Amino acid sequence: NQPQAVSNLVQQHTGVSLPIVDVNDPAERELRNLMIGDDAAMDEVNDWISTNNIARTNTPAIAELNQRIHARFDVMKHGYESFLRNHPDSARGFLAYGSFLNDIGDEDGAKVQYENSKQLDPKNPAVWNQLANYYGENGELTNAFADYTEAIRLDPAEPVYYQNFATTVYLYRKDAREFYGINEQQVFDKALGLYRQAMKLAPQNLVLAVDYAESYYGIKPLRTNDALVAWTNALNIAKDDNEREGVLLHLARVKTAAGFYDEAQAHLDAVTNAAFLDLKNRLARSLADHKNPPTNSVEEIPTNNVVVSTNLAAAVTNVVIATTNRLPVLTNGLPALTNPPVFSPKIVAVMTNVPPIIP
Repeated sequence: NQPQAVSNLVQQHTGVSLPIVDVNDPAERELRNLMIGDDAAMDEVNDWISTNNIARTNTPAIAELNQRIHARFDVMKHGYESFLRNHPDSARGFLAYGSFLNDIGDEDGAKVQYENSKQLDPKNPAVWNQLANYYGENGELTNAFADYTEAIRLDPAEPVYYQNFATTVYLYRKDAREFYGINEQQVFDKALGLYRQAMKLAPQNLVLAVDYAESYYGIKPLRTNDALVAWTNALNIAKDDNEREGVLLHLARVKTAAGFYDEAQAHLDAVTNAAFLDLKNRLARSLADHKNPPTNSVEEIPTNNVVVSTNLAAAVTNVVIATTNRLPVLTNGLPALTNPPVFSPKIVAVMTNVPPIIP
């Protein structure tokens, strides 16, 4: 089905679906072929990187590999630039080229192409989403908030926009407080509300459900009931044992903090995947510590030990110092997993370019 193929290709580049185009249009066919070539180039380079056995000290070999990568990407850059010279009114072409540039690390170049696309088609919500992602990564948060809002106004049925917006508000709480004139708890409410709207539109999206549930780790005091409901929802939509057991570890973590020790133990007992054994054992030790608190207080632990948190947004304010031989504990009472459960490789993020770095 060619129209669907075109739509899928654009979705890979923008993170969202765009209206199916006229496949009989020669320009659209040319753009489609460019995007197919774009994906092939990315796959080829990823294969080179994943299979290379070059030692880090082998500077000439590393330089040769980098040269091959740049040469491969230059072919695609020239292809996009030639297409856009011949079709300077192709808003979708500029958008696709911008996404390609972003994928190869040229974020500023990508922004230029997004702006070109927006000038040609300001009613395309995908370009507003891409610009918002750029501003979110590069510190212009007020632009990010405004552009996500515009993307949602233009297409209120696209869950990706709400998820990206929610993540950005959550990560950049100080900026959100100042921009919206609200306090931190209200910022959390805003982010959680955006997540919930995304989940209404994509109720079976496990990545989205996990993102939402993990957000509660950064909130102090812990909203225990809401967190348990969120993780229970994630459990209900998990599609295989690997995903279910990953969620069970989170449920055990929250229930340990909430004092539901028997239920936490039952969740841990249900985890049999060997890949989760280390995490399971760490949570079991944390559960034992909650049942029988150690005599040494957290304050007495030397300050040269590690600080760990699974939720990046929580890492600045909600982590206390803990010993390396026991599971760290967040100040909202949650034990922090040093290595969060790994979900199925089929579960891939729908967000594009949302910053994982704390402001």
